[in-house]
Amino acid sequence: MNLALIIIIVVAVVLAIVGGLNSALQWLLWVALIVGVIALIAFLFRVISGSRRA
Repeated sequence: MNLALIIIIVVAVVLAIVGGLNSALQWLLWVALIVGVIALIAFLFRVISGSRRA
C-alpha cells in the first residue's frame, strides 16, 4: 500500500509539471490535483487508522 501511494504521488507531480508547461494540456493540472488530494487522504486515513490500532 505504501508503494502504491508513492507511485500515485509521483504520477501526480509529473502530471502537474506537464500540465503547467503546456497550456493546451491544462486539464492535466486538474487531474494531478485530484490525484494528489486522493493520495493525501489515503495517506492520512492510513496514519490515523494505524495509530488507533497501536
